[in-house]
Amino acid sequence: MEAVIITFLFFVFLFFVIILFSMIKVLREYERGVIFRLGRFSQTKGPGLIILIPFIDKMIKVSLRTLVMDVPSQDIVTKDNISVKVNAVVYFRVLQPEKAVIEVQDFLFATSQIAQTTLRSVLGQSEMDELLSERDEINKKLQVIIDDHTEPWGIKVSNVEVKQIDLPIEMQRAMARQAEAERERRAKVIHADGEFQASQRLADAAEVINKQPISLQLRYLQTLTEIATEKNSTIIFPLPVDIISQFMKMVDSGNKK
Repeated sequence: MEAVIITFLFFVFLFFVIILFSMIKVLREYERGVIFRLGRFSQTKGPGLIILIPFIDKMIKVSLRTLVMDVPSQDIVTKDNISVKVNAVVYFRVLQPEKAVIEVQDFLFATSQIAQTTLRSVLGQSEMDELLSERDEINKKLQVIIDDHTEPWGIKVSNVEVKQIDLPIEMQRAMARQAEAERERRAKVIHADGEFQASQRLADAAEVINKQPISLQLRYLQTLTEIATEKNSTIIFPLPVDIISQFMKMVDSGNKK
């Protein structure tokens, strides 16, 4: 008889321990508890110590920390008919836990599907050059659209970043050829600009020499001194052009006679 009483008391004690643990809950600073009483939403509690009514209240924990979701790589055809693979990352957090539990079945899965659909839709309306050069504007557009869809669920999307764009091999080769052609064009423009500046300087020098003919003779002597500094056996002596021209006139007049 005593053994039966002891067993009964043990089960009663165990029952009260289970009831006690089901009544008392402790939530961390970043957690909130959505309380349902007999199936109906009651209130949102937390953080700290939470006391529930056994078998009547049910609590669902929701984290308020920023969540990072990796959007899987999506096959996208751009506006100019180029097939690319693009993946992205979404940063969001729950602002209203009761809506995140009541308004949608699984807010993580729902946000992921919205992000994938929006990524394909927005990037499909953009051209290839826009994807590469206007990344910030595309990220902002994605963030606004996804945030509008998730706002009824109590979710705030803070940022969306397109991580990687995988181009076909043929497109990579075409872009490499385009970049090489662009560099060659710039090199030719720079070379032509240098020739133009040099011609202007030569024209200025010719104008100065025309005003002071003796400066041409000084330039000849300077060239001679520069050549003499080299270790060679060839001596070059420049002659003024006017002397040669006078000599040629004398030869022409002699031939005519």
